[in-house]
Amino acid sequence: MANKSVNTTSGRRIVGDASWALLGQVGSGVVLLVGTRIITELVSPEVYGQVALLTGLVALGVGIFAYPFICAGMRLLPECLEKGQRPALHRVVRGLATRSTAIAVLFLAFGGAVYSHMTGFDPGLFGVAALLFFATVRREMGFQLLIGERRQREASLWQTSDSLLRPLFAILLVWLWGANAAWVLLGYALASIAANTVWSFVHRPKRNEKVRHRPAVLRNLKRDVWAYAVPLMPMELLAWFSGLGDRYIVGYLMSAANVGVYAAAYTLTNEAFNRSAIVLLRTFQPVYFQHFSAGRKGQAFRIFWIWLGCVAAMGVAGVAALLVLKDWVAALLLAKTYSSAAVLMPIIGAGCALQALGMVAAQPLLAVKRTRPLLVGRLSGAVSAAVAIPLMIQQYGLIGAAMAAPVYFGVEAFIMVLLARPWRMIGVARPDELCPEPDATRC
Repeated sequence: MANKSVNTTSGRRIVGDASWALLGQVGSGVVLLVGTRIITELVSPEVYGQVALLTGLVALGVGIFAYPFICAGMRLLPECLEKGQRPALHRVVRGLATRSTAIAVLFLAFGGAVYSHMTGFDPGLFGVAALLFFATVRREMGFQLLIGERRQREASLWQTSDSLLRPLFAILLVWLWGANAAWVLLGYALASIAANTVWSFVHRPKRNEKVRHRPAVLRNLKRDVWAYAVPLMPMELLAWFSGLGDRYIVGYLMSAANVGVYAAAYTLTNEAFNRSAIVLLRTFQPVYFQHFSAGRKGQAFRIFWIWLGCVAAMGVAGVAALLVLKDWVAALLLAKTYSSAAVLMPIIGAGCALQALGMVAAQPLLAVKRTRPLLVGRLSGAVSAAVAIPLMIQQYGLIGAAMAAPVYFGVEAFIMVLLARPWRMIGVARPDELCPEPDATRC
């Protein structure tokens, strides 16, 4: 009877987490779709392509210099059970991410200056991109750590407000001062700064929650965060190349206008699949890690397979829907000058579905804190992308760039499955695993 009550409570908590995660993703997704439609009406494919290339650089910086520390914080949060450990972990993650971000901005400034000198590109765009980079890191650190604590409501509200303000600010600046990539990027940056300021104030620690952190505790946490995060840095670089490197190859082999059309198709398609995958990630990953950290391996194994099945079903349904509705989606969500993006969407969707499947298949390695083997999977995907994208573009043009996505994401997902072997349960489940602790709230 006690176990049944525990399972009911756990199930309700999972449903509650899923509801808030879904609300955040649907709300921000709807705003993104409306914003994309308006922005593509206001700016040409060439300008949209410039925005896509610069936001891709921002994503690269966040992925390499900040997100590995944030991921480490999310994984270690369930193990911080003593008083003061969680605030100490937050402090360590913030400190490491901030210092790493400052280094990234120096790289961006130097690289931007050299590139602008060689090509005549507007150096001011790199300055605005640096501001957007800082704001994005702060946003990711804020709501991702809330997700790690299973505070889905606060995380969803933060994300939704940021997603709402970004297109609003960008559209306002473009409407006031013209269709220039700088105004779009500045709008994104100012929107995130505003949202971060409000939600950082809302979630600031109360005075009675502030704890003096012992140096030994901070040193141990910093060591654990570094050990988890460092292997993720090259992995994030490889993931970025697999996910966003195609637009730079398109820009090199074709034109900025082609980048704009491709980026519009990729953004809409990837956002649909990615947001669905993120809802499932935010619902199941904290629960999976929590059960695993508490020694409930059998329960963690069941959660994992439910999660994997949901992602597979989402991928099949999404690709089928795009095959039928691609023309309608393009007509509804993009300006007429971007109509050629429709044919790319189902092909890109197949790649995004495989990417989501590979991400979930790798979770058993993250659960045991073995991040180094993931490099092999990411490397295989990046090498496949580096070979497939230029070959397919030269053979089939813009459609070839889309056709390459299922190839390299499929290779990556296959290698991830071989490395993680998700069919194998790590550890042996005992009959009392459902609730080994008297404290039922931890189950």
